[in-house]
Amino acid sequence: MNDSFGTRLRARLDECGPLCVGIDPSPALLDAWGLDDSPSGLERFSRTVVETVADVAAVVKPQSAFFERWGSRGIAVLERTIADLREAGTLVLLDVKRGDIDSTMAAYAEAYLDRGSPLAVDAITLSPYLGFGSLEGAITSAVANDAGVFVLARTSNPEAAGLQQLVAGQVLAGAAAANAGRTPFGPVGVVMGATLPELEHSLTDLNGPILAPGLGAQGATPADVARLFGPVRHAVLPSVSRSVLADPKRLRTRTLYYRDECTAYLSGDLTGPRRSSRS
Repeated sequence: MNDSFGTRLRARLDECGPLCVGIDPSPALLDAWGLDDSPSGLERFSRTVVETVADVAAVVKPQSAFFERWGSRGIAVLERTIADLREAGTLVLLDVKRGDIDSTMAAYAEAYLDRGSPLAVDAITLSPYLGFGSLEGAITSAVANDAGVFVLARTSNPEAAGLQQLVAGQVLAGAAAANAGRTPFGPVGVVMGATLPELEHSLTDLNGPILAPGLGAQGATPADVARLFGPVRHAVLPSVSRSVLADPKRLRTRTLYYRDECTAYLSGDLTGPRRSSRS
């Protein structure tokens, strides 16, 4: 039997440090890299990210939308990117934010979590807009395939606050129930923005990983991550994309900088490291 997602994630965090790096090949970033906005440019971008950071990031998170916009050709690039990441031994979190009910949710789960799928990854992001219970099929599939899910709870975009503040408690309670009794993490993580001014709900009973986007370009710092998630710092996975992807020549040094800073702050060294990776 394979190790659970929680076991694999804990091992990667211990080995590499707490950092998730996105693969977000937007038209603007492709242009900044001197690449064509085309499937070939998409593949060159993605392969470069994999080759540069796969050994130093605990998790790599492709944003599915930037591949989907090229139809079947883009999906083919995504499949190859996932395969490259798996070959490198990196955990793959596919950012798809799917959410539906019954057979449709089951179909999404089969596409991304079933071991036999060409798009099979270690974990996906899910939207609970139709109710946390609507995600049951995906969670069941995740457990069966030793995979995980990250459910949107309190995201880093400010316009989400009005709605998410009403339901975040229910999302966290549902995730905690699904994770109860599992070690070192249950299969259900949550997405909590690193840009939040404070947490309205305790996360100490979650027993699952916390994806914390917003690091870098959106304004959050490693110190913010440590301040916000201090009581559950062992479970936090800060996520960065644009700040490391902006310049291919600095991709690895910027990744190392954020990894080292997050490692230091989340380990309790509130002074943070001062290393050459800052350059």
